Amino acid sequence: MTDDVKETFSTPPAPGALAAKVRTLAPSMTRSMQRVAEAVASDPAGCAALTVTGLAELTGTSEATVVRTARLLGYPGYRDLRLALAGLAAQQQSGRAPAITTDIAVDDPIADVVAKLAYDEQQTLADTAAGLDTAQLGAAVAAIAAARRTDVYGIGASGLVAQDLTQKLLRIGLIAHAPGDPHLAVTNAVQLRAGDVAIAITHSGSTGDVIEPLRVAFEHGATTVAVTGRPDSPVTQYADHVLTTSTSRESELRPAAMSSRTSQLLVVDCLFVGVAQRCYETAAPALAASYEALAHRHSPRGGTHR
Repeated sequence: MTDDVKETFSTPPAPGALAAKVRTLAPSMTRSMQRVAEAVASDPAGCAALTVTGLAELTGTSEATVVRTARLLGYPGYRDLRLALAGLAAQQQSGRAPAITTDIAVDDPIADVVAKLAYDEQQTLADTAAGLDTAQLGAAVAAIAAARRTDVYGIGASGLVAQDLTQKLLRIGLIAHAPGDPHLAVTNAVQLRAGDVAIAITHSGSTGDVIEPLRVAFEHGATTVAVTGRPDSPVTQYADHVLTTSTSRESELRPAAMSSRTSQLLVVDCLFVGVAQRCYETAAPALAASYEALAHRHSPRGGTHR
């Protein structure tokens, strides 16, 4: 393994997860590895029939690059990737309708915008679910459920997701914070220790205001989690557990920071439900109490107000 490639495989992804994996990881690959990834994603049947030498020749790369790409995609070797490609090709030949384009033009009718965004959101969620490492997710859930407190860091659109997770945890009686100020995030992180959890949410994985508090929490012994669309990005250096998100293709009208929120919210919901399951005896009464406390605010107009 070279310095620029982090091995991410434990159990090889299922064939259906391969395309999602390519979409998620391609932006962080070298250009030569991107050519290999794009080839296997665009023509799985054709590439499944090729030897490692044949695929290297087709993509103008080397056998070593093909093997490195296979390993980055989660497969121990090229043979395992070929088997996944054959499986994906079989799925594609089963008669599924071709995907609609999600490119949104400035003059698109609003009905087309709705259809394209709906499809795009569905694909993003499916890709995230297919590529999510459930072992890493389970470990993060266990850590949060047992934590003295949980800090969640995020900036911009990711900051909204951080607040969402914090509010969910608070409603089941757990102590959680989502400091919106980067300086406050660092000073909070200094107080963390073993038995606490720090979660960084950043699509790019390179946001300094998110990485810094996670690094501080990591160095103080807290269990750290990174929710990111780039599994080999700087933030993962300080993460005990990495949860990879997927996003739709970036466009002029919908930058990655916006589209990434859909997949981040899915991961947040998975974390929350997993924690609620583990803490059910205390979580269920806490949720009921929070609903009751807010019930009067949803009374019909003219009803009783406190």
